[in-house]
Amino acid sequence: MNWLWRSAADPWGRDVLIGVSWDLMWLAVGLAVLFVVGHTVWYRSRVSGGHEEEAPVAAPPGIPERIERHSLAARLFHWTMAASMLTLLLTAFVPIMGFDFPAWLTIHWVAGLVLIATIVYHIIHSIGWQDFWSMSPRPRDIGEGVAQLKHLMSSSAPEPEKAGKYPFDHRLYHHTIVVASLAAIITGVMMMIRIDTPLFAGGNPYYLSEATVGLVFVIHGFAGVSFILLVASHIYFALRPEKHWLTWSMIRGWIGRDDYVAHFDPDKWVVTGESGGASSDTGGGALADSTVSAPREDG
Repeated sequence: MNWLWRSAADPWGRDVLIGVSWDLMWLAVGLAVLFVVGHTVWYRSRVSGGHEEEAPVAAPPGIPERIERHSLAARLFHWTMAASMLTLLLTAFVPIMGFDFPAWLTIHWVAGLVLIATIVYHIIHSIGWQDFWSMSPRPRDIGEGVAQLKHLMSSSAPEPEKAGKYPFDHRLYHHTIVVASLAAIITGVMMMIRIDTPLFAGGNPYYLSEATVGLVFVIHGFAGVSFILLVASHIYFALRPEKHWLTWSMIRGWIGRDDYVAHFDPDKWVVTGESGGASSDTGGGALADSTVSAPREDG
């Protein structure tokens, strides 16, 4: 298993863990590139397969021209979290690639504190101001996920039913990145205690055993490697031309009526009022807008 983690002998000659294998970083980068190229080729083959275009669906009465999808607070959270994650990735892996710079460790733990603040805000905001439980797994999600998978695997499979505000794959991405973030945060704080920072003056490198420290470093490394794949896929889908409408909603906060009708079920994401406020399926915040993997024939 040496290709998964690194180990070394401690002062007493015992073999202890010291972190993940750097080969995993290159593997994650390679898988990310392979996924982007593979999905691009697959998507073009699906589109060129020749699907009959469906007639435009009329918008239900009372739907405004612009529909709010993300509040200003949700957008600020998203872009702050994005900046902190990119900074963490760069300061974690760029020095390993040979581009070392003196302040990388300080920048890394400061970005980590920013990530902690954004996650805490997200949890409080979701519980206090959004429908927190709407992002939780539900029995109907299984059927929605199976239908999406069948449609991904075969162009002859029926088009899945339109989803609510956050489809199954968005929810799945949301929970995956939350788990990875919590793993990175918990182990990151445990590592911070060992070094000299304003929060832990002087540091205490001996408060954990060598074996425990090694395990903490390995878990932290696995979380970091997973971020390479998660962030790369997120950026890739955000830049795809057919998803620009979704990406723009994270900048300006709203989507157009045509996109709402084309991609969402008005009975699952109920929109009312001039501002397009949603009365159901509103949870999840900015984290949920991530990936939509298959081309739709409805838009």
